Amino acid sequence: MNKSQNTRTMKTGSIVGTKMNKTVSVLVERPVRHPLYKKIIKRRKIFLAHDEYEKCKVGDVVKIVETRPLSKRKSWRVQEIVGITDPKKDSPAKDKKE
Repeated sequence: MNKSQNTRTMKTGSIVGTKMNKTVSVLVERPVRHPLYKKIIKRRKIFLAHDEYEKCKVGDVVKIVETRPLSKRKSWRVQEIVGITDPKKDSPAKDKKE
């Protein structure tokens, strides 16, 4: 068995949607050099990933890993949550009162 068959592709991104059952939308950004102007630009893509225990929330940073196809568009699963959003930080109403 080759080493390329053993390794699975991993990506890191942030959660942008959790409206489906056991599925999250993950936004992955990658830097790419523009072919003509040579400037570094961001390429963004949204992947659907399987979240078995539904622990992810919008804004969390997660690591996803490639798996067998689970549905038409879903062939990734959440391996781990790298960063968690702070619910206290997202409430602008408290900042206005102070």
